[in-house]
Amino acid sequence: MNNQMTVNNRSELLFLYDVSYANPNGDPLDSNKPRIDEETGKNIVTDVRLKRTIRDYLHENKGDEIFIREIADDAGNIQDAKTRAEDFLKDGDKKVEKSNITISQMKEIILRNILDSSIDVRLFGATIPIEKDAKSKSSITLTGPVQFKMGQSLHRVKLQYIKGTGAFASGSNSTQKTFREEYVLPYSLIAFYGVVNENAAKHTELTKTDIDQLLEAIWQGTHNLISRSKFGQEPRVLIKVDYKEQNFYIGELDKLVELEADINEEEIRDISEVRLNFSKFLKALEKNKDKIGKIEIKINDRVKATQDLVNEIRALGISVKDINF
Repeated sequence: MNNQMTVNNRSELLFLYDVSYANPNGDPLDSNKPRIDEETGKNIVTDVRLKRTIRDYLHENKGDEIFIREIADDAGNIQDAKTRAEDFLKDGDKKVEKSNITISQMKEIILRNILDSSIDVRLFGATIPIEKDAKSKSSITLTGPVQFKMGQSLHRVKLQYIKGTGAFASGSNSTQKTFREEYVLPYSLIAFYGVVNENAAKHTELTKTDIDQLLEAIWQGTHNLISRSKFGQEPRVLIKVDYKEQNFYIGELDKLVELEADINEEEIRDISEVRLNFSKFLKALEKNKDKIGKIEIKINDRVKATQDLVNEIRALGISVKDINF
């Protein structure tokens, strides 16, 4: 891979999306209910859920190879991590026999092929177990340059329980249909915060093109996540802040956006009922504008903000670019 294209500056990411009568991230240990912080009443979405959205979009819509995906054999057995790693033990299209090489050579071949082909490893890193035989085992550990905190709603949410009838009988001789039950959120506006670490990018060979792909996958992957539990999600705001100063970043951008509404937070049902206040965000940009290279932004047309965000950033003397895909 061309090292000149490798990411060499730090960036921060802020992504806001909302859900309407859906379950953005169920907890399998709690009846698959949406995750809610009991103290604050705010909705929580794991970074794993966002990364799954990104991976699925890159693989299914863009045709990119991803390392972490479910692959089953003809008998329905799902690959484990060691078997998946050996998919990359090849020279071109030819499989390399591990009996003919050392464990070190095996690691080198697998690592090279994974970094060349798998965008999710370049983005998020991976821990990859390697096994030549029962006595020769090792692993590859790559810290992901792109890291996200858990997402959290900007407001208190309401959990709604829905029960209905199924399509089939409850038993072979029954006249009663089965019942189905589920939990949804009538509305949740969720903020995700992430950092692109230029130091880790050197080890996974993360490129600027990969980051462009990431931005598209965050936005379009959320918009195109059309499953029964996820249908009703829409991307609203995506911001990328690029820094000129090495190892510097503002931090916690998700804490610098506030939601305003004229009704109780739990009564919100649509993006049209809220306003986003970016005052704290703009103050942070102004304070650190000499360290900022440029900002990239995409805002959904239905978002209402208390500021003209793009023009106010430009008024600070910071370069702003629209995110287009």
